[in-house]
Amino acid sequence: MAKIVYLILLILGLASVIQLVYAGGEKSLRPEECGKACDYRCSETSHKKPCLLYCNKCCATCLCVPSGTYGNKEECPCYNNWKTQEGKPKCP
Repeated sequence: MAKIVYLILLILGLASVIQLVYAGGEKSLRPEECGKACDYRCSETSHKKPCLLYCNKCCATCLCVPSGTYGNKEECPCYNNWKTQEGKPKCP
Protein backbone atom coordinates (compact mmCIF):
# COMPACT_ATOMS: atom_id res chain seq x y z
CA MET A 1 0.00 0.00 0.00
CA ALA A 2 2.82 2.42 0.88
CA LYS A 3 4.47 1.78 -2.50
CA ILE A 4 1.28 2.76 -4.33
CA VAL A 5 0.97 5.99 -2.34
CA TYR A 6 4.63 6.77 -3.00
CA LEU A 7 4.17 6.10 -6.73
CA ILE A 8 1.11 8.37 -6.92
CA LEU A 9 2.97 11.18 -5.13
CA LEU A 10 5.93 10.76 -7.46
CA ILE A 11 3.69 10.97 -10.54
CA LEU A 12 1.95 14.09 -9.21
CA GLY A 13 5.31 15.69 -8.44
CA LEU A 14 6.62 14.98 -11.94
CA ALA A 15 3.43 16.39 -13.48
CA SER A 16 3.91 19.62 -11.50
CA VAL A 17 7.52 19.95 -12.65
CA ILE A 18 6.54 19.38 -16.28
CA GLN A 19 3.82 22.02 -16.00
CA LEU A 20 6.30 24.56 -14.55
CA VAL A 21 8.89 23.86 -17.24
CA TYR A 22 6.42 24.39 -20.09
CA ALA A 23 4.43 27.24 -18.52
CA GLY A 24 4.55 30.44 -20.52
CA GLY A 25 5.43 28.67 -23.75
CA GLU A 26 4.04 29.40 -27.17
CA LYS A 27 0.25 29.04 -27.37
CA SER A 28 0.07 28.25 -23.65
CA LEU A 29 -2.74 30.75 -23.02
CA ARG A 30 -6.36 30.94 -24.07
CA PRO A 31 -7.46 34.34 -25.48
CA GLU A 32 -9.48 35.11 -22.35
CA GLU A 33 -6.32 34.73 -20.21
CA CYS A 34 -4.39 37.47 -22.02
CA GLY A 35 -5.81 40.33 -19.95
CA LYS A 36 -4.64 38.92 -16.63
CA ALA A 37 -1.23 37.91 -18.01
CA CYS A 38 -0.70 41.37 -19.51
CA ASP A 39 -1.87 43.10 -16.33
CA TYR A 40 0.95 41.34 -14.50
CA ARG A 41 3.48 41.82 -17.34
CA CYS A 42 2.85 45.59 -17.34
CA SER A 43 2.42 46.01 -13.57
CA GLU A 44 5.82 47.63 -12.93
CA THR A 45 6.08 49.97 -15.92
CA SER A 46 5.43 53.70 -15.79
CA HIS A 47 3.86 53.46 -19.29
CA LYS A 48 0.93 51.18 -18.44
CA LYS A 49 -1.49 52.19 -21.21
CA PRO A 50 0.82 51.50 -24.20
CA CYS A 51 2.28 48.44 -22.47
CA LEU A 52 -1.18 46.93 -22.00
CA LEU A 53 -2.24 47.83 -25.55
CA TYR A 54 0.72 46.10 -27.19
CA CYS A 55 0.91 43.23 -24.73
CA ASN A 56 -2.74 42.34 -25.34
CA LYS A 57 -2.26 42.65 -29.12
CA CYS A 58 0.79 40.39 -28.99
CA CYS A 59 -0.92 37.91 -26.70
CA ALA A 60 -3.98 37.72 -28.96
CA THR A 61 -1.69 36.76 -31.85
CA CYS A 62 0.85 34.58 -30.05
CA LEU A 63 -1.28 33.23 -27.17
CA CYS A 64 1.75 33.67 -24.96
CA VAL A 65 3.10 36.28 -22.55
CA PRO A 66 6.60 35.84 -21.09
CA SER A 67 6.81 35.28 -17.36
CA GLY A 68 7.75 38.18 -15.12
CA THR A 69 7.42 41.90 -15.61
CA TYR A 70 10.47 42.30 -17.87
CA GLY A 71 12.66 40.11 -20.07
CA ASN A 72 12.18 36.34 -20.48
CA LYS A 73 11.01 36.91 -24.08
CA GLU A 74 12.83 33.77 -25.21
CA GLU A 75 9.93 31.82 -23.65
CA CYS A 76 7.65 33.10 -26.45
CA PRO A 77 9.43 33.23 -29.83
CA CYS A 78 6.39 34.74 -31.60
CA TYR A 79 6.14 37.47 -28.96
CA ASN A 80 9.91 38.01 -29.03
CA ASN A 81 10.31 38.14 -32.82
CA TRP A 82 7.41 40.47 -33.66
CA LYS A 83 9.01 43.80 -34.66
CA THR A 84 7.80 47.29 -35.60
CA GLN A 85 8.51 48.74 -39.07
CA GLU A 86 11.64 50.30 -37.55
CA GLY A 87 12.85 46.87 -36.42
CA LYS A 88 12.27 47.48 -32.71
CA PRO A 89 10.44 44.97 -30.50
CA LYS A 90 6.65 45.37 -30.79
CA CYS A 91 5.79 43.39 -27.67
CA PRO A 92 6.68 44.61 -24.17
